[in-house]
Amino acid sequence: MLRPGSSMSKAKQTKAAIPASGGMAARVVQEKMPTLEEYVKNRDWVGAISLLENEQNFNDSRAEPKLWLAYACFHNGEYKRAIQVYDQMMTKSDYNKEIHIYKACCFYALCQYEDAKRECSKGPETPLSVRLQFHIAHKKNDEKNLMTYHHKIQETVHDQLCLAAIHYLRGHYEEATDAYKKLLLENREYSAINVYIALCYYKLEYFDVSIEILSSYLNQFPQSVTAINLKACNQFQLYSGKLAEEVFKPLQQQYEGINVCADNDLLKHNLVVFRQGENALKVLPPLVEIFPEAKLNLIVYYLKNEDIGEAFNLVQDLQPTNPKEYILKAVVYAMKGQSSPDQKEALKTAQQLFQLVGSSASECDTIPGRQCMSSCFFILKQYEDVLVYLKSIKQFFQNDDDFNWNYGIACAGTGDYKEAEEALAQIQSEKYRSDDIYIKWMTRTYIMNGKAKEAWELYINMETSSESFQILVLIANDCYKMGHFYYAAKAFDILQRLDSDNGEHEYEDALRGSVVGVFQMVITSKETLDHLVEVINILTNTGDNPQVEYILKIIKKWGKENNWKI
Repeated sequence: MLRPGSSMSKAKQTKAAIPASGGMAARVVQEKMPTLEEYVKNRDWVGAISLLENEQNFNDSRAEPKLWLAYACFHNGEYKRAIQVYDQMMTKSDYNKEIHIYKACCFYALCQYEDAKRECSKGPETPLSVRLQFHIAHKKNDEKNLMTYHHKIQETVHDQLCLAAIHYLRGHYEEATDAYKKLLLENREYSAINVYIALCYYKLEYFDVSIEILSSYLNQFPQSVTAINLKACNQFQLYSGKLAEEVFKPLQQQYEGINVCADNDLLKHNLVVFRQGENALKVLPPLVEIFPEAKLNLIVYYLKNEDIGEAFNLVQDLQPTNPKEYILKAVVYAMKGQSSPDQKEALKTAQQLFQLVGSSASECDTIPGRQCMSSCFFILKQYEDVLVYLKSIKQFFQNDDDFNWNYGIACAGTGDYKEAEEALAQIQSEKYRSDDIYIKWMTRTYIMNGKAKEAWELYINMETSSESFQILVLIANDCYKMGHFYYAAKAFDILQRLDSDNGEHEYEDALRGSVVGVFQMVITSKETLDHLVEVINILTNTGDNPQVEYILKIIKKWGKENNWKI
């Protein structure tokens, strides 16, 4: 059951004039005036409302004018006005009790599900009330009533359409597709069912099939907003947002002088998606209760803008119904868990959600499924298992910065620094490359791969800050560990001088050890004499110290014995 109203029809102004009373000219116009049946058949609800409001022109004895007026208002998206008309009708003592059900439909369309349920209970149980209560139960996650009203669904076309819609809304797209196909086979004249089938194929990610099914319907009904919107969504998934917007142009031309996308909630929502989140905070929040996708897209917007708190607030009460929703919830929980050391529970939840998707029979052999398993093992810090899954899909993400980042970190976690360096170097995003964590990992991979000079240049190009200090500490320690004593000495020299300014001498021993390391490498012809002279000067500038004097004495003695002037 889709939200029935759309302000789109408000844009479709009737060209017929309301006739004046009396006179020959008025009678000529009256003869040409469309009838109520014609307005309804053409779904010209504005025209129907205009006609019904002038009750003296209403000559149809088959129905009460106010009932038709409320009906037209409902289909025009004027739900509150329809409720007012129904309330007026219920002031009569002998009013039709089914009006409560019609009024409940209006409350449902306004997303006032409690009011809809209460109003529906005041009327008789009819096929319409059963269908409405069925959908209200779904909206309120009331499984008990959902099953109760499920058993009351009959084999009629309308009831089966209602059941198919519930299958769709609960993410059971294959069941919905089968139900719609059966209905279409038995009712060829209901061509709109093709749109529902195309919508199911869209959800199943068969975008080409969805477009093919839509094409025949659009040839018959080229002004269908729902079909045009779905075609645009398919174009977006297959190609780009720009091409998707092009699909809306013929629709805009049909409603000249009216901003089609601004007047229709569905189009307005999708335009935000096509434009990569433009006007998201203005458009999406009011639509969260109307379109489930609005909430999901708002979460994605917050994630892209690094507002983890708002994304987390929205996703907490999300009950996932399909893999994409599980993955989105897992990503939000993972980012929340990584934002603070006291968010271990959020990280655990993320790991469980990733594992749930990645190990499922339907997703285990898909690319998203393998990404989920890699994320699950990433959180558990089982990097060898991470690489098993990432290597299996690497060919599909050669130029993907996010993939290269995760792959590079996982390789580094297993000690494969050569592969890690290659992956991290492929990242093009300036946001990544300027991030302190990226610089730290590049620094480490350079050092581990024997490229201490490149690591030092990374530090030299940084602004003086707490982050650059951490990089300096990393260079000093990793270079010392890997035997790159020249750059270790340079790093420890700066650290020692900064330390001395604070009255401490934590790095003096490390500096002396680095100088001795350079000396040892010169002896084995793995380092140059110039570098030895440079680190001796660094050591000399540290001040008088018996250990320093002893080291210098040994080096000078060796130099003299080998005819090296130091």
